[in-house]
Amino acid sequence: MAELNDKLTTLRGVGPQRARTLEKLGLETLGDLLRFFPRAYEDRRERRTIDSLVPNETVCVEAMVAAEPRLTHVRRGMDLVKLRIVDETGALDVTFFNQSYVKNQLLCGESYVFYGKVGGSLTRKTLTNPDFEKVGTGKVAGRILPVYRLTRGISGRQMLSMVEETLERVGEIIPETLPREVLAEHELCAASYALRNVHLPTDFTALDTARRRLVFEELFLFSCAMESVRDRREKGEGAVFSEGDVEEFYRTLPFAPTAAQRRAVADAVADMRSGRAMSRLVQGDVGSGKTMVAAACLYLAWKNGYQGAFMAPTEILAGQHLHTMERFLSPLGLRVGLLSGSMKAKERREVRRQLADGALDVVVGTHALISEDVAYARLGLVITDEQHRFGVNQRARLRGKGENVHMMVMSATPIPRTLALILYGDLDVSIIDELPPGRQEVRTFALGESYRTRLNGFIRQQVQEGRQVFVVCPMVEENEELLPALRSATEHARAMQETFPELRVGCVHGRMKSGEKDEVMAAFVAGEIDILVSTTVVEVGVDVPNASVMIVENAERFGLSQLHQLRGRVGRGSHRSWCFLMSEAEGEEARQRLKVLCRTNDGFAVAEEDLRLRGPGDFFGEKQHGELGELHVADLGADMDVLQEARDAAVKLMSADPLLQQPGHRPLREYLQTLFERKADTWN
Repeated sequence: MAELNDKLTTLRGVGPQRARTLEKLGLETLGDLLRFFPRAYEDRRERRTIDSLVPNETVCVEAMVAAEPRLTHVRRGMDLVKLRIVDETGALDVTFFNQSYVKNQLLCGESYVFYGKVGGSLTRKTLTNPDFEKVGTGKVAGRILPVYRLTRGISGRQMLSMVEETLERVGEIIPETLPREVLAEHELCAASYALRNVHLPTDFTALDTARRRLVFEELFLFSCAMESVRDRREKGEGAVFSEGDVEEFYRTLPFAPTAAQRRAVADAVADMRSGRAMSRLVQGDVGSGKTMVAAACLYLAWKNGYQGAFMAPTEILAGQHLHTMERFLSPLGLRVGLLSGSMKAKERREVRRQLADGALDVVVGTHALISEDVAYARLGLVITDEQHRFGVNQRARLRGKGENVHMMVMSATPIPRTLALILYGDLDVSIIDELPPGRQEVRTFALGESYRTRLNGFIRQQVQEGRQVFVVCPMVEENEELLPALRSATEHARAMQETFPELRVGCVHGRMKSGEKDEVMAAFVAGEIDILVSTTVVEVGVDVPNASVMIVENAERFGLSQLHQLRGRVGRGSHRSWCFLMSEAEGEEARQRLKVLCRTNDGFAVAEEDLRLRGPGDFFGEKQHGELGELHVADLGADMDVLQEARDAAVKLMSADPLLQQPGHRPLREYLQTLFERKADTWN
């Protein structure tokens, strides 16, 4: 039996050059290949007659080549092979582009099986570039065929051939990672059966059985890793914050904290006084008051002689947090500073000196906080805002700037519980589930272009009453390759100024220099701009209490959670507020998605629906998802029931045998050791 760590060069036809090409797909060993799961499947078991074919169907058809194939040179770089095929029910025309070798492979009078998408019309049907084989070969027809993600230089047939050879070589015995009791309790098939049938399923029942086992395995292994990390962190020492009382902080506030805010602070205080390092997520909907919770914890760190660092994903948000922290903390004697990439070199040097000397108590900033040249005198608390926008490594690097540092991550993106188990499974969680008094519920409407004139009248009325308006577009500038109906920020700002010549229209987008963006945003906050047209740079953090209207153009291009974040930019003051989702998208699915936001202002309800409809991409972000783990087959939108089952199984096993010392748990222990060694920066 071949070893799973054998190199792919041991396969037939895989030389050094092809091996280098396969490395682009992350494939180096036979084991890598077996874990390179198909992205889709083609059911080629049924053969159809020509008279039953319908345009746009993808089908298998058995037919005879009726005449000698014709090769035509259309122009340089373009060859066509044309032929007609027939069966007892009819005829159709077949065309191959730039496959001149086909002329000698398809022989007149011979019968073949063709697989492809039917084109043409009901009266003159066609096939273009179909797969084909001689009748009886069994490679193209009579089976469920896997479809793989490919790269230039590797065809689908080559990939399938390599997988078939690998399965043949490794035989029926593939090492098990899952403990025997887990397989039995959850009625899971063996690894060898799962891998064979996920690549070469005998039928769709076998494929479902195989896939369920592999999904469970991925989520179980990931959850075991999370439990192991949690166990280590709970045993890890943390700076003990025994001095001071947050009641002193509360007494200086110009408002009374909500009960939910007090609970979140109490959770964090208990962590920071426990002697173990805090790793806590504070999760709350838009406007729930997470920043005050952060300020209370930074105050406690200062009372105990420690510095605090607050990292935000954008310079606009960092600047806003700076002002908020100064408002909360400066009256109490804390020295608050800012460190960002756009600062002048002299300013950066001075802030770095103050941090190293201990002259700054709290620093707010962007990724600049984790730069190599930044050192802290006595860092004790790290807070990251909108955590899902940071890679896990960035979090770890910031925490590594001190010893026994406490970590708090904050998110205004409500995350469904099932997804939070994967994204934050190693963290303790506090949820701020009530809004401060005075927050307005935002009335939301999904509108088509026919309402534009009435909407413009409403905008004019709101501005006349002293309010301000956000308009968000999905693009920065016009792109002819995309739909012409898409409204860009720059073009739409010009159109808005023409529509409202008497009003002050501003524009801000991600391609502007930081100083330019800050200047426009400052003018909007100061009330010097009536209508701000922007891209999603306003999605999080920007606080303009006077803004009462949010308009999102081409709303169908945004995820529901993103739309909910945008909606949260209004309703932050005492004024009644509205959100209008503009969309001309056709199709019931698009309409139903937008209606979710019209029905509810509950961010968690929106997040559950977003996960169901779009999957976890909006929550993870590509970078975070890639760093977090080994999820290749699990679909967190569709497999939530399996996620819960796998999570429960992992917690049960790790609680009973946290060091995985039982003989049957050895493969699992070795897997986790390898994972932690390979991704040490991420997991440790």
